[in-house]
Amino acid sequence: MTDATRRHLRLDALAYGGDYNPDQWPEAVWHDDVRLMREAGVNLVSLPVFSWPQLEVSPGAYDWAWLDRVIEVLWAGGIRIDLATATATPPAWLVRRHPEMLPWDADGRRLEFGSRQAYCPSSPVWREHVARMARAMAERYGEHPAVVLWHVSNEYGDHVARCWCPESAAHFRRWLEGRYGDLDGLNEAWGVNVWGQRYTAWDEVEPPRRATGPVNPTQLLDFERFSSDALLELFRIEVDVLREVTPDLPVTTNFMSLFRELDYWRFAEVEDLVTDDAYPDPADPRAHVPAALNYGLMRSLKGGQPWLLLEQAASAVSWRDVNVPKAPGRMRIDSLQAIAHGSDGAMFFQWRQARYGQEKFHSAMLGHRGEHSRTFRETAALGRELRRLAPVKDTRVRSRVALVVDWDAWWGSTATESMPSQCLDWLAQARAWHAALHALGHAVDTVRATGPFDAYDLVVVPNLYVADAAQAAALAGFAADGGTVVVGPFSGVVDATEKVHPGGAPGPLRHLLGIEVDEPWPVPDGAHERVELDGRAYDAPVWTEWIEPGAEASVVARFASGALAGRAAVTRRGHGDGSAWYVGTALAEDGLLAVMRLALADAGLPARERIVPDVEAVTRSSADVDYTFVLNHGAAVAVVDVPAGAEDLLGDPGTRTGPRLVVPALGVAVLATPRADEPPFITLSETTE
Repeated sequence: MTDATRRHLRLDALAYGGDYNPDQWPEAVWHDDVRLMREAGVNLVSLPVFSWPQLEVSPGAYDWAWLDRVIEVLWAGGIRIDLATATATPPAWLVRRHPEMLPWDADGRRLEFGSRQAYCPSSPVWREHVARMARAMAERYGEHPAVVLWHVSNEYGDHVARCWCPESAAHFRRWLEGRYGDLDGLNEAWGVNVWGQRYTAWDEVEPPRRATGPVNPTQLLDFERFSSDALLELFRIEVDVLREVTPDLPVTTNFMSLFRELDYWRFAEVEDLVTDDAYPDPADPRAHVPAALNYGLMRSLKGGQPWLLLEQAASAVSWRDVNVPKAPGRMRIDSLQAIAHGSDGAMFFQWRQARYGQEKFHSAMLGHRGEHSRTFRETAALGRELRRLAPVKDTRVRSRVALVVDWDAWWGSTATESMPSQCLDWLAQARAWHAALHALGHAVDTVRATGPFDAYDLVVVPNLYVADAAQAAALAGFAADGGTVVVGPFSGVVDATEKVHPGGAPGPLRHLLGIEVDEPWPVPDGAHERVELDGRAYDAPVWTEWIEPGAEASVVARFASGALAGRAAVTRRGHGDGSAWYVGTALAEDGLLAVMRLALADAGLPARERIVPDVEAVTRSSADVDYTFVLNHGAAVAVVDVPAGAEDLLGDPGTRTGPRLVVPALGVAVLATPRADEPPFITLSETTE
């Protein structure tokens, strides 16, 4: 039996439950909690995430008795546990004995205790204590049959993703020495001959604190890499302890969707199960679209394996400027959207709504009114539905389209102010490109710039500012084998040390794309240029480029205004059995739809004629069955064309669909059909009422 097989979340149904904080409540409440959990269909809870001070009341003095009793109460009720190592934040006694472990901000100010994550990730004191606490938890509870998952820390980087303290500075120097070998290597990589920044001793090197002007961009990029790595090292410390003591239990840490501060590709390599905390804004009627991109990342981080939505809100959160509740039905469709996109369950923060503290107005499965609360009624109803979706567990989402997510490109294009424009934002580009594909009817996976791409017909690269030869070779190989690649603006600009590639952009992508970029041409604030494609004009409000197409590149669209009028804006080059497109502009929504429609056709993939972003369809498949989720996030009824004879797992048992399905506002259908070579492609009928 392999480690991966052993370390699998052992639940016989979709996971359902939430964070449980029994130390905030009298013991008499615990039994009532378990009664209501069973009524709601809860089978998994996370605890004790923030309970270190209650477990180790002073150095070496543990009080396990209360947690022992909680675990037994839950186990007697048939509820499994995602057991946290309780290392999400340090106890006050540890901080006061070791104030040097507190983090600093970029202005050199030490941040105080009183919130959470009050630690420097590089602190040897903190690292020693989290290893000790993880071992204590593992040795006490690792063999308890209720424990099915280890939950390390909590939301790494949420409050302290970067630290500029002296300990971090020393760690940064060690990291740089490991990366570059010696000072000559560092000086060469950082291009220190600009502005006289040459270093002659390692102790002259500091993190990029607040400075007199723009900071060296390579120093900034390396600090982003280092900071992500520092938290990854911290994670590994606990993972190594847990695997030593409990080698058969899976390990996770909860991610925060598409989160800039941490390279989740590397974090996912270390854990057994990807878990995510997702909080789409109920005030945003299109929040489900970026949520779908987030979930595409989660299922892709470990090669398409099912993941787990570990946190969401039953209604309102407590940390936005205005915290809008979820309308009736919104929590249900949000949960089912995550499951559609590969989650093997739906978990919440939290089970019982707190009466005090920073999150007392954050909703919960069991609201302040207890079992009479609206959230409890809705979560109990969802729990009953999830039991009907048990066949979906362990199936995988099928997609023929992938979007490249690369943290170096994200960091490099956003870390420095020394750019042609601050308005070309990596995340905004990624979301816009994904939104176009989503509207055209496709669930989109994510992928590294080096692949693997063999599962896909179309790979889109919204931005690859930092690019190297290995990435270019992988993308070229995909196109040569018949794939379609679409690359966005300001790609292939610099190498890993922030040096512009010889000859300029698109650097190592030049041969694949068959073009050269003479100069970026950002659009002034408040202005916009126009792009003509197939006789129609589309807005380009942020970015344009002076493109020189080669002899093998055909011009698909041209600029129709400004200094670049008549010049190429979008190009296509045949490459082997496939093709490579370059989009040298940031197009508005309708323009991106037009380009992506052409790219899908070039890849031999279908696209919806009618564009209603409220309606999405995602297929999860077993070896024999396709389960197609049709979700209507809008306020109007939708009529969709579906496979005739499908059984809706959420409908009346045994009832088969006709060729059209009426999906009410906030409605969901899960259509089971025999597995086909290609997943069903769901289109909108002529009328949407």
